[in-house]
Amino acid sequence: MAELLFELGSEELPARFVAPALDDVERVFTEQCRALGITHGAIRRFGTPRRLALYVKDVAEKTPDVTKQVQGPSVKAAFDDKGAPKVPAAKFAESVKLPVEKLKRVQTPKGEYLAADVEEKGRRVIELMPEVLSACVRKIGFPKSMRWGDVDQAFGRPLHWIVALLGQEVVPVVYADVKSGRVTKGHRFLAPGAITIDKPADYEALLEKAQVVPDLAKRRAQLVERIEAAAKKAGGALLKDEELEAQVVNLVELPSPVVGTFEERHLDLPAEVLIQEMKSHQRYFSLTGAGGKLLPKFIAVSNTPVKDERLSVKGYERVLRARLTDGRFFFDEDRRVPFADRVTRLHRRTWVAALGSMAEKTDRIRALGILLAELTGKGSVRATVERAASLCKADLETGMVGEFPELQGVMGREYALASGEPKEVALAIFEHYLPRGASDGLPTQDPGALIGLADRLDSLCGLFGIGKKPTGAKDDFALRRAAITFIRIVTARAYRFSLGAAIDGSLKLLAARHAEAKKKPGEAPVKDQVLDFFKGRLDSLWREAHRADVVDAVLSAGFDDLVAAHRRLEALSTYVSRPDFSALAGTFKRVANIVEKQAKDVTRAPVDEQRLVDPAEKALYGDVSKVRDAVQAALFADDYAGALAKVVPLKVPVDLFFDKVMVMAEDKALRENRVRLLMDIGALFGTVADFSKLQSES
Repeated sequence: MAELLFELGSEELPARFVAPALDDVERVFTEQCRALGITHGAIRRFGTPRRLALYVKDVAEKTPDVTKQVQGPSVKAAFDDKGAPKVPAAKFAESVKLPVEKLKRVQTPKGEYLAADVEEKGRRVIELMPEVLSACVRKIGFPKSMRWGDVDQAFGRPLHWIVALLGQEVVPVVYADVKSGRVTKGHRFLAPGAITIDKPADYEALLEKAQVVPDLAKRRAQLVERIEAAAKKAGGALLKDEELEAQVVNLVELPSPVVGTFEERHLDLPAEVLIQEMKSHQRYFSLTGAGGKLLPKFIAVSNTPVKDERLSVKGYERVLRARLTDGRFFFDEDRRVPFADRVTRLHRRTWVAALGSMAEKTDRIRALGILLAELTGKGSVRATVERAASLCKADLETGMVGEFPELQGVMGREYALASGEPKEVALAIFEHYLPRGASDGLPTQDPGALIGLADRLDSLCGLFGIGKKPTGAKDDFALRRAAITFIRIVTARAYRFSLGAAIDGSLKLLAARHAEAKKKPGEAPVKDQVLDFFKGRLDSLWREAHRADVVDAVLSAGFDDLVAAHRRLEALSTYVSRPDFSALAGTFKRVANIVEKQAKDVTRAPVDEQRLVDPAEKALYGDVSKVRDAVQAALFADDYAGALAKVVPLKVPVDLFFDKVMVMAEDKALRENRVRLLMDIGALFGTVADFSKLQSES
């Protein structure tokens, strides 16, 4: 066993390149090793702006010996009519170094063929590793790559060095004009000299001695510790921002924070504007004081401890001063125009060419928002929805949002308030964008939630209708996120409405645009595509916390009412954890399977009590009649656990029925009557889940 170190050293990579590139290197390494039969232990990743590295423990010295079956010619081609070997048999035997009589005969889909078991000796891993590591370099999917000098190959930034060590031996790797060795480099300014690595285990300690913290998690912890200490020393608290932390940690190899200030007069700008100005362009952290209010201070993180901190801070402050001056200009200029007047300008802004302008989208959002208010029983907020939806995209026509697209909704709220719009309208404009990211909460009020649902549903239906649905990993319009957010808002706010009816309403508003779109032959109706897409998102979302077969069973029973479907999921998930559920599921699954098979031949109709002849079916009919009203009452009250509890006692009479009664009797009338009795039972639990989808054993 040996340790492996593989490091790619380059010019400073953009912060957003580092983590995905490390993902690619690790993925390709494990795939290549698996394909070649190279076993290894745990992998550690190291990444900074100047380096991407893997440290791998317990790499095998050689691959294992393997025996493979090699297929030769067909028996018919290998032997003549008397069974004597012909040339193909002799040549195959020679190639596998066996006498003809030692060859095997195997059956294949094409007939009987000759075969031989051939042992392949394992190879030394040091001989295979150049191929593995070369693939790791080639297959990094940088968003943008660069070439340098006269080389044909490209990398995220010009490549300067490669370290490739297996134990103490250099693995020969060449990429562009760079050859591998055992020499790395420390901090660009604090320790720029060459560092020779004798063995992989020395790597981290040598770099830390050279003022580089290569472990990303350790460097991030150090970053947070230092900026929190700096904030405390400055008399404030750090405004936590994990996204900014993730960016800054990959901008530096040794985080060194300094505290700066800006003019207090800028504090009358919306807090989000100040935070965004500091974050987006400068990567500064914000500080808060009493009550969570912003302080006129910031923390900048340098890659190098500075000798004259005052001089460094002045530079950071000078840059921010210009940014804040620009922000104030945009804020003041934007407010000179009444906010509602900007709506008319949306006609000149295209949303998607085939779906019209942003003004058209706004009109659809307003109409669909009103429809959703009616469907959800929230008619009392209709006026707020109508007004806020009319204004919800107006801030796209402001200078501030043009400069900082991240402030969509935030500036809409601020400019609406400045123009005298009611607070609930301004809040709805802001909240219809929520959640914008992982750190955001959901809308807190109905108007913003309903407009947000309308916006996302219009995007889903509109884009599906023009053939722009996601394919594979490609999702240019973030429709998967839109559907999942739609589901989260609906379930969190317990909105009860028909998803199908909402989609119908959206498609009606889009009808004129969709009529112009080209349709693929045999393509499913747009409504069916959108519903299937929602089903897929529900399936992936719910499987994170629930058994796959339970999710499948619930979705198969319908999801038109998303809230009811989620409650059915919770109820059934509780029941499947019961020790007796396996037997219970088996019984009801048998009922579901018979009903499904006979559904084409037997129509639903009331059971004819006069045709019940066996005591077991009479008893079952009586038990079903007794629990039916109780089950329906529980379902009406959304008490799905209670409904299941009412159905559970039917297991015993159902089992007795199957033991004593021949369901598929020769007498057609008798057979159909018995199937209808099972249909009644299936209907009792079928509204909760399709039990035929459940696994009898966990």
